[in-house]
Amino acid sequence: MMGLAPATDALGERVLAAQLRSADAVSPLRHVMNICGLLFVWPVFSHCCSPVLLAGWSAALIAATLVGMGLDRGVRTGRGAPGAADVRRHGLGALLQGIVWTACMMLVSHMGQTEELVALWTLVSCIMVCGAISYAATPLAATAFLLPCILGLFAMFDDGGQLPLRALATSYALSLLVGCFIYARTLARQHRTHAQLAEKTEVVSLLLREYEDGGSDWLWQTDVARRISGASRRFAETLGMEPERLEGAPLVQILAGSAWESGRFPAGLHSLADQLKHRESFSNLVLPVEVQGQWRWWELSASPRYDESGAFLGFRGVGSDVTVQRESAEKIAQLARFDPLTGLPNRSHLREVLDQAMAAGRARSPGCAFLMIDLDRFKAVNDTLGHQTGDRLLSQVARRLRQVCAEGDFCGRIGGDEFAVVMSQVGDGHGIARLAGQIIGALSAPYQVDAHMLYVGASVGSACSPADGVDSETLIRSADLALYRAKAEGGGVHCAYEPQLHAQAEERHQLELALREALEKDQLHVLYQPVVDAAQGCVVGFEALVRWTHPVLGQISPARFIPVAEEARLIAPIGEWVLRTACMEAANWPEDVRIAVNVSPEQLTNPSFVAAVLSALAQSGLESRRLELEVTESVFMNEDAGALRVLDQLMALGVQLSLDDFGTGYSSLGYLSRTRFNTIKIDRSFVVGASRNTAESLAIIRAVVTLAQSLGMTTTAEGVETEAELAMVRQLGCNKVQGFYFGRPMPAQDAARLFPAAPRRAAG
Repeated sequence: MMGLAPATDALGERVLAAQLRSADAVSPLRHVMNICGLLFVWPVFSHCCSPVLLAGWSAALIAATLVGMGLDRGVRTGRGAPGAADVRRHGLGALLQGIVWTACMMLVSHMGQTEELVALWTLVSCIMVCGAISYAATPLAATAFLLPCILGLFAMFDDGGQLPLRALATSYALSLLVGCFIYARTLARQHRTHAQLAEKTEVVSLLLREYEDGGSDWLWQTDVARRISGASRRFAETLGMEPERLEGAPLVQILAGSAWESGRFPAGLHSLADQLKHRESFSNLVLPVEVQGQWRWWELSASPRYDESGAFLGFRGVGSDVTVQRESAEKIAQLARFDPLTGLPNRSHLREVLDQAMAAGRARSPGCAFLMIDLDRFKAVNDTLGHQTGDRLLSQVARRLRQVCAEGDFCGRIGGDEFAVVMSQVGDGHGIARLAGQIIGALSAPYQVDAHMLYVGASVGSACSPADGVDSETLIRSADLALYRAKAEGGGVHCAYEPQLHAQAEERHQLELALREALEKDQLHVLYQPVVDAAQGCVVGFEALVRWTHPVLGQISPARFIPVAEEARLIAPIGEWVLRTACMEAANWPEDVRIAVNVSPEQLTNPSFVAAVLSALAQSGLESRRLELEVTESVFMNEDAGALRVLDQLMALGVQLSLDDFGTGYSSLGYLSRTRFNTIKIDRSFVVGASRNTAESLAIIRAVVTLAQSLGMTTTAEGVETEAELAMVRQLGCNKVQGFYFGRPMPAQDAARLFPAAPRRAAG
């Protein structure tokens, strides 16, 4: 501010320039006072002062004034912005004038009388006031002018008795100097504030220009009549129009496009019009806008503008095109409510529709129905042809399901190969069964997927509100139980919910919990049923059969707990335990006696099953040739290459393989060509039929025996209970027999007693 050091920033330079401009604006007052002072000194002091001295002083005053004017002019005409050096030059001019007036006080005060001294003091006071006013903006110049004047005042009142006058005059001059500093400081603060505000305004303007040029948003504003004013270039480009055409046009009319003539505005435009009408601020208002014949989504925010008197001027705001974001949000919502593979509503969407249907039909009976659909044999498609083929198959299933469902029915995909249908209104009692039958028929027809002709069926379970459930969760659970019943009956059928299904499900659940506990507490045990040579009648092996004795429920039939074990995925640990136990017991039997253990398809699909067999043989010391693993035809139904590889590995170890229940399932000679079984077991149903001279049973047994002989396999007839049945199977050529005629399943101790002469393996 003093100009003794250069400005450190642009704001400092602006303040120095403002100081010099302010001082230059009042410089004429200073010059006029100098002239007036000169004219005042000559008539008042010419009678007491030497004309030569007055002339010399006058010349000095004129010279100082001219020098000061020259210095000020140099500041005004200098190149670039004024700086600290210009302030110092300005102060030099003030110093010269202060020295000249100090010389006047020292010269005249010693020659005049009291009247002249009073006149001089009056003149000097006016000169100092005018100087202080003219140099107030530049404290350096004010100091350079007033300090010499203070020295001159000391010279004027140099008598000892004039000390009060000296103090008064000095205080007066110092007060003027302090006033100059205060004014200069205030001026500097004001100009610094103004400069900062101007800089910020410039930055804001620059940012707004960059925002308009490079941003995706744009600025807009309206006048009092809600007409567009000051249309920005970006705003006009977004609308595909020229800014001149937008100027003065009603905002709502421009945004409405062709809908303006019909008056059928989207709801968003109505909301915008209301906000503008009530002069209310709004933000993030999303509305459709017609741009060159296409509808886009815009997001607008704005606030009303008012002048200093509070008068409304219009609106000013910002807008952006959010069409892409809107479409992305809609896609996300689509994914959240629809299955991406089939395009059908997903589980959560189905649940919402079911909730609405149940609420609408709460006063009716029946209200609405929920049908759960599960594809039969779909896993075989995935395992055989891969998931891509399975996905294409599911897409075709979805299309057929849409075609079957009537207008009031809502179909969707729950997940995997499970689908569902919501019937909002159930007419007569046969409507559900009729729709279920149509679904089963449509989904069971052949599918052409790429080069494959696929056959899958469908099972349907249904539940109806409010009888089968008063809320959606209960109704879905009831339909799921009915579907489970349909699958248990072999699939391809429709089952409606019945109250006992819930009790059966609860029983299965409790049985599953008890079965898990049975594994932990060794409640399971193994019994052994003899396998006898048909010709010689001697025991050649045993079949290991698992049994369960519950401490409270007692004996539980395998027909009850084996299906539960398969569903709960407990069959693998149970099967492995039976395998280890049977191998340990068989090691105590003669070396020509085998042990047969049933193996489930789930065990064969486990890559670690071969290791489990090796471990059981190693721990028991049983030779691999004495172990026979029985598998059923179901292991081939899924075309699982992994299971076939496991069977090949077991045969390579020397383990015997037996095909159980041959002829009762999906029999195919291809099974026997893929895996070289050692034994084919003939089911008891054929043995009973043959004993009754049923032609079909006799023909099947003869065919199986002939087939086995030609392939180098042996045959075992199951379920032989009478001597007549034994004679019949011997006559038909069966190699081995098994059944109650030779013995029921027995504990290991009883089985060991059948070989009294056999050596016992040492304990441990």
